[in-house]
Amino acid sequence: PKSFAKAFSNGYLIGEVLHKFALQDDFAEFSESRISSAKLNNFSRLEPTLHLLGVQFDQNVAHNIITEKPGAATKLLYQLYIALQRKKKSVLTGVEMQTMQPLTNTKVQNMKSETFRDRHRNLIPRQTDFNLMQVTHRFQEQYKHTNKDLVHIRRQNEIMAKIQAAIIQIPKPASNRILKALDTQKTLKKKTEAEDVANEIKKFEALIKKDLQAKESASKTSLDTTGQTTADLLNTYSDDDYIKKIQKRLEEDAFAREQREKRRRRLLMDQLIAHEAQEEAYREEQLIHRLMRQSQQERRIAVQLMHVRHEKEVLRQNRIFREKQYEERRLKDFQDALDREAALARQAKIDFEEQALRVKEIHEQIAVERVQARYRKHYSICAEILDQILDLSTKVADYRMLTNNLIPYKLVHDWKELFFNGKPIYEQASLKHLPSKLSAEQLIELEKRDLLDNNDYEDYKVSTDVE
Repeated sequence: PKSFAKAFSNGYLIGEVLHKFALQDDFAEFSESRISSAKLNNFSRLEPTLHLLGVQFDQNVAHNIITEKPGAATKLLYQLYIALQRKKKSVLTGVEMQTMQPLTNTKVQNMKSETFRDRHRNLIPRQTDFNLMQVTHRFQEQYKHTNKDLVHIRRQNEIMAKIQAAIIQIPKPASNRILKALDTQKTLKKKTEAEDVANEIKKFEALIKKDLQAKESASKTSLDTTGQTTADLLNTYSDDDYIKKIQKRLEEDAFAREQREKRRRRLLMDQLIAHEAQEEAYREEQLIHRLMRQSQQERRIAVQLMHVRHEKEVLRQNRIFREKQYEERRLKDFQDALDREAALARQAKIDFEEQALRVKEIHEQIAVERVQARYRKHYSICAEILDQILDLSTKVADYRMLTNNLIPYKLVHDWKELFFNGKPIYEQASLKHLPSKLSAEQLIELEKRDLLDNNDYEDYKVSTDVE
C-alpha cells in the first residue's frame, strides 16, 4: 500500500527494527524527518548494518524506497526478516559479528560505505527540488481533475440540452383569480348586451305603437276627407283633381307603410344578426377555451407518448441486443457442438484406424501362426514319412544283409501296412511284462499288434472264402 511505502521511505522504522535487535547502536542519530538530508543520513547509517547481515542493499534499492516505489520496502523487509531469523539461530550480537569479520572486509566495507554516501547524495534530489516536484505533481493532479470536471460538466450540459430540446413546453394554466375575473367580465358583458337588446326592443315597440297611432289618425282623417269629398262630389257630382289627390295620398300611404315595414324588418334582421354574431363569438370563445384545454391535454399526452415511445425504443433495442446475444450464443453452441462432433469423429476415426491396425496385426499374426502351424504340420508329416521310409529301407537293408535272401511276402505285407498306417516298423517297447499303467510306446506296440492281427484275420478270411 501507499501508506506502507511512505512510512518506510525515510529509513527511520528500519533503523528502529535493527535497534531492537541490538544491531544499530547509533539509532539516536536517526531522524524522523522526511527531508532529503534526514533520509540520506538514515540510509547511510543503515547501509553497513544491512551489509553485515548479508542483505542486498545499494543506492538503487535506497532510491526506490525513498521514492516510494511499490514493493521495494516490502522486499527489503522480507530479506531483513530472513537475515534476522538467521542471526537469532546463530545467537550472535552485532559487535561479535563485526569482530568476526576479517580486517580486509571491514576496510572494503568502509570504502563501499563512502562510495554509497557519495552516490546516494547524487541520486537523492535536494529538498527544494523535491518540494518543487511535489508542488508540480499536485498542480498536475488538480489540472487533471479540473479537466475531468470540465468534461463531465460539458457532457451534463449537452445531455440537459438534449433533454430540454426533447421536452415539449406546456403553458401553465391560468390561476383561479384570473379565471374568476374573466368569468365576471363575460357575465357583465352579457348583461350589458342583454340590456342593450331589451332597450332596442322597447324602442322598436314604441316606434310600432307610434306607427299604429299614425295609421289610426290617418284613417280617421281619410274618413273625414272621404266624407267631405263625397259631399263635394255629391255637390259637384265629380271632380277629377280631387280623385287624383285621393289616389296620390293612398299611394303615399302605401309607400310609407311599405317603408315602415322594411325598416322594421331591417331592424329586426340587424338585431338578429347582432345576436347571432354575439352567439357565434361566445361559441368561438368556448371552442377556443376547449381547444386550449384540449391542446394542453394533447401536449401532456404527446409528452407521455414520447416517453412511452422512448421506453419502447429502449426495450426494442434491449430486445434486439438480447436476441443478438442469444443468436451469438446459439451460433457458439452450434459451433462448439460441431467442433465436439468433429473431435469425436476424428477420435472415432483414430480409434477405428487403431482397431483396424490391431485387427490387421492380429490377422497377420494369425496368418503367420497358421502358416507356421501348416509348415510344422507338413514338416512333421514329411519328417514322419521320411523316418518311416528310412525305417523301412533300413529294415529291408538289415534283413537282406543278415539273410542275403529275398524278404518274405507276409513280412513285406506287414511292413507296408505299418508304413501305410503311420506306425513305426521298429519295436518301440517290450510287451512281455506289461505294467498296470502302460506307456506311450507300449500303447503304440499294442496298436501295431492289433493292426497286424486284424490283417492276418482278414487274410485268413479271404483265403477261406477262396477255398
